Amino acid sequence: MMKPPQGEEEDEEQLRQRKLEEALEVKSLRRIISAYLNYPEAAEEDVKRYERSFRKLSSSHKALLSHYPLKFQSLRRCISINSFFIINMLQAFEPPLDMSHDVDDCGCSHFEQPPNDRNVCSHESAAASGSCCSKPDEACCGEPSNMMSKPADCLAPNEEVDTEGCLGSDTGSCLADRENYKMTSECCRNHVSDSNENVLSSHHDWLDPSLQLRVPMVDVDKVRCIIRNIVRDWAAEGQKERDQCYKPILEELNSLFPDRSNESPPTCLVPGAGLGRLALEISCLGFVSQGNEFSYYMMICSSFILNQTETAGEWTIYPWIHSNCNSLSDGDQLRPVSLPDIHPASFKSTLSFITSSAGITEGFSMCGGDFVEVYSDPSQVGVWDAVVTCFFIDTAHNIVEYIEIISRILKDGGVWINLGPLLYHFADVYGQEDEMSIELSLEDVKRVALNYGFEVEKESTIETTYTTNPRAMMQNRYFAAFWTMRKKSVEKHST
Repeated sequence: MMKPPQGEEEDEEQLRQRKLEEALEVKSLRRIISAYLNYPEAAEEDVKRYERSFRKLSSSHKALLSHYPLKFQSLRRCISINSFFIINMLQAFEPPLDMSHDVDDCGCSHFEQPPNDRNVCSHESAAASGSCCSKPDEACCGEPSNMMSKPADCLAPNEEVDTEGCLGSDTGSCLADRENYKMTSECCRNHVSDSNENVLSSHHDWLDPSLQLRVPMVDVDKVRCIIRNIVRDWAAEGQKERDQCYKPILEELNSLFPDRSNESPPTCLVPGAGLGRLALEISCLGFVSQGNEFSYYMMICSSFILNQTETAGEWTIYPWIHSNCNSLSDGDQLRPVSLPDIHPASFKSTLSFITSSAGITEGFSMCGGDFVEVYSDPSQVGVWDAVVTCFFIDTAHNIVEYIEIISRILKDGGVWINLGPLLYHFADVYGQEDEMSIELSLEDVKRVALNYGFEVEKESTIETTYTTNPRAMMQNRYFAAFWTMRKKSVEKHST
């Protein structure tokens, strides 16, 4: 048999590799979507665990906690409302990949590995994520989908969950909420409704329950982390954290670029942009601002909030229900949070020196993909006037590579503003010999930055929290490094 030319063999190998990579990405995305879809069931299992513990109490002890059965049902109602938000978010998502891709026959042995989304929760304490331990591509923005009709047993927006209303009433009617919860969960999994509340079949085949994967609890925990990240970026309750972390960065940018013009606005890149609030605020400051995010967990949610929300306070979630630890009261644990606090399309910053209210403009974008892969491209060299990293640089396998890329993509004289800790995300990965993690001290980080042509102009320490429940009895705090470094010009660097 005649062999094809060598070039054709290489093309076939490249095609095979591309298809394999796409199959892996589809598998990863299916797993992430399944984690979202598994949220109601996993949360229900938690409530059942609470109930089993309660049933083991003696009669006299149960009498002291007679309100607990009502609390359990209130938790179920909160879960159903969180699920309602999640399914609407998924219905609005348009995957950038062909989700019908056959991933079962690609011959890859890595499908059982978890998707590489460690960055979602890694700055959170164990207590925040639900444990009582004391140790701590463009993003795809689809067309709006038909919204689900609200389940009949759901609370009105912003309605406090009543933790006393059933005391002394018919206990059976309260316990009947369990069935309402199941009905709501099934509705959220399978259907959407039109404006007349006529149930329609989902037009997303990849949301079909038959395609849903059984995922480990660590994946569902990431969904809970996303719910808390929503508070940090898009709720009034997160304003304190935003003032601690985002405000110093915005003030520094405003000071460093005083003569911004609409004709030639400065450019700013925000790697690790999460749910997009900081990148949007920078855009409203008068910059061409691009957020970069690797996690599909984050991108699915940020796309929904940025592109699909219609009014401020449109949605209600219950972000603190997944941990019974360090609560001052049941009311604190079961309190609702409205989102977004502002409508992204008509955004007006709360900072006094930002007068623009343009909201999302052509100067704002979100780019999906791995920071190293996307911004190592030659087209990115010397493109950016500023790079802002907030709780980002410790997400690296190799922080030296991050610093090298930041230096390369900045213009001569460009600035790097950083705020965050050094909680290296891959430092605790055991049993994976090929998992790289370079964990430098702050002193070494600054020394490496100097080697890549940076000069420190300003540095300080800022005390802050990260997706912390502001009413919790335990709140882990970071003493985050905050600096401004400037990339020396070629002439200055060579001397």
